Amino acid sequence: MVATASNMMPLGTIAPDFDLFNPVTGSHNSLQELKGEMGTVVMFICNHCPYVQHVKDQLIDIARHYALLGISTVAISANDIENYPQDAPDKMKEMTEAWGHPFAAYLYDESQDTAKAYQAACTPDIYVFDRNLACIYRGRLDGSTPKNDVPLTGEDLRNALDNLLASKPVNAEQIPSIGCNIKWKEA
Repeated sequence: MVATASNMMPLGTIAPDFDLFNPVTGSHNSLQELKGEMGTVVMFICNHCPYVQHVKDQLIDIARHYALLGISTVAISANDIENYPQDAPDKMKEMTEAWGHPFAAYLYDESQDTAKAYQAACTPDIYVFDRNLACIYRGRLDGSTPKNDVPLTGEDLRNALDNLLASKPVNAEQIPSIGCNIKWKEA
């Protein structure tokens, strides 16, 4: 488990659009179809990452809670499934079902172009976009990792989402997410 930090997309960046495969429905979804009325969380996760497994309950709770308030959560896996078959679309579908379908969608980025467009580096890598799809937050869920004893609260992400909903500025001093590196395909 190699700890990799997120690249921290510049605040104000407009969310790159995508059209990705949805293993649950067997169709494709775009950002325009999935974006929330009040805002959108885009996060890069995968099935096997211990960092994602560590925070899964908070990810599920946050996605469900804020969906009721007009914020959509879209999860994307971009891992190389040839070398990491546990992250393949059929396994993504199984995980989505086991987690109770908490996200607007869990999409597969086979080309890895979407992950590159978002400058994603790790799992989980979390981005929050306002109703105009401008980046207002990118960083960690909270200070908890599988190797420390910091309580898992989702505090950093929750604060960003609460400020967005209250039309308050989100603190620009944001801490990168830490997780497993995205498993890039060999060139």
